[in-house]
Amino acid sequence: MIDPAALEETLTTPTDFIRWGASVMARAEKEGQLYFGHGTDNAVDESIRLVLRNLCLPLDSPDRLLTGKLLPAERHCLADKFNKRVKQRIPLPYLIKEATFAGMSFYVDDRVLVPRSPIAELIEQHYAPWVDPDGLHSILEIGCGSACIAIASAAYFPEAEVDAVDLSEDALAVAQVNVERYEMEEQVQLIHSNLFSALNGKRYNLIVTNPPYVDREDLDNMPQEYHAEPRMGLEAGEDGLDLVVQILLEADAHLEEEGVLICEVGNSGMALEQLFPEVPWSWVEFERGGHGVFVIDRATLSTHQSLFRKEQERRIKR
Repeated sequence: MIDPAALEETLTTPTDFIRWGASVMARAEKEGQLYFGHGTDNAVDESIRLVLRNLCLPLDSPDRLLTGKLLPAERHCLADKFNKRVKQRIPLPYLIKEATFAGMSFYVDDRVLVPRSPIAELIEQHYAPWVDPDGLHSILEIGCGSACIAIASAAYFPEAEVDAVDLSEDALAVAQVNVERYEMEEQVQLIHSNLFSALNGKRYNLIVTNPPYVDREDLDNMPQEYHAEPRMGLEAGEDGLDLVVQILLEADAHLEEEGVLICEVGNSGMALEQLFPEVPWSWVEFERGGHGVFVIDRATLSTHQSLFRKEQERRIKR
């Protein structure tokens, strides 16, 4: 454990803590005792964000602030945060209560997954070329968590009505914080629902979802940081496709005639293609990295309804 009292005489400024923290985390990563995968990929960036955000300072703070002497309570707070990051392996966004997605800042805590979907890049591109931006008037996010996809979509399409659903009431409480932060109460509606169950036949131009898709083996092998996140937001059966199959089956009834479903399945993409080889999957290629996001239109969903239904029935019986 990191003793705040022992640091008091040696680490007195934000710069001291940033330098020291970066070294501590880099050493832990080298020893396989730390993993960066929740918005940063290196110890220096993590240390800068951990220190400055917990001091309520902007990331571009001038040197005169970074060299100012910290109060004892501030030193104690930073030592405690580094303890939690290195010893307990709590992801950085939970320690600073913030994550960035599609260029926007979102409140997060351990009731939701940390936003990191490559769908952010699609939103920034106005979902082109997969969606006609001029015809996008209604959007649904399934499994919204912090509502980052719903809110970012609303920001990029200010004329669109956006619904965001989640089964977890805890997640919806976090989503509400973010809806209020961006004053989108009139544009973004949060709905407690098990996938489509509470939508009463509503239809949308676009359904976008980053559902649980991690298979059991991948989940067991993930770094400890991911196990700090809600398990229900990650795990989806033996092959990671339990919820995806249900979405494929039910999305048809909630899409407009020219509507499109965009769904992230990550590493389960290969299993999906093997499960439904007859379906012409369209996979998105990302410039900034990321994979496993497919786009499928309503007509294609309708054509393969019997396949999806048969597979869903098989999963229910097993």
